[in-house]
Amino acid sequence: MRFNKIIFLSIIFFVLTCISCKKDTENDVASFKVENLKALGISAEDLLSDDRYKSMTVELVYTANYIPLQESIDAFKNFLTDRVNKPDGITYVERTIPAPEGNSFSTETIKEIEDQNRTQYTVGDDIAVFIFFANKNNSTDNNTQKTLGAAYRNTSMVIYEKTIQEVALSQGIYLSILETSTIEHEFGHLFGLVNIQDDDIHTSHEDIINNKHCKIQDCLMFFQSSTRGARLLKGKSMVPQFDPLCIEDLQAKGGK
Repeated sequence: MRFNKIIFLSIIFFVLTCISCKKDTENDVASFKVENLKALGISAEDLLSDDRYKSMTVELVYTANYIPLQESIDAFKNFLTDRVNKPDGITYVERTIPAPEGNSFSTETIKEIEDQNRTQYTVGDDIAVFIFFANKNNSTDNNTQKTLGAAYRNTSMVIYEKTIQEVALSQGIYLSILETSTIEHEFGHLFGLVNIQDDDIHTSHEDIINNKHCKIQDCLMFFQSSTRGARLLKGKSMVPQFDPLCIEDLQAKGGK
């Protein structure tokens, strides 16, 4: 009887230990994700400066039929190198995933896709960013309004690659220009541009009609360079750049 009791207690201890370990593991995973589930613009300084994070990992996720041009990815990499202070460098993780199902994607659906497919999270002194190149259009699109991209969390953004390819083809825009402009514009929002977190340093050049964008028409952060960017980019062979006021904002937060 005593022997059976010892076995029974041992089994109970083992089960409780396993449950405890499972909970600890789940808590550890959850703690990794917390830093990447914050509001847009909150991590602007963390992305730009080397005060807290010395390196950056950018995860690029796409489906087989909607892979961005290598030319666009290379231009984006140069863009980050020119703007962020990361002495330990920037690492890029590129992955292809099965095409998520659905006729179109809402922001909530995009978040679910990220939650299911993101593998890179902010850990230690390395800050991670997730970029999904969507195989569907945005659910709010209509005949006059097309969403090309959106930044929706502090280190998360979506590029509506299917829409970009359709717009580039239908309006005679260089695909690489439209892709690169959209990626860099949305990353500008991750950088806090323009006045995303009601920061006083941005107020002098925020477009008061199209909030959270720059009022300078030639600037990368002008509102028509992304959501309605086709007309602005038609016939152009150069990607719009940050205007001096936007660069000043980035530098104020530790960027270049």
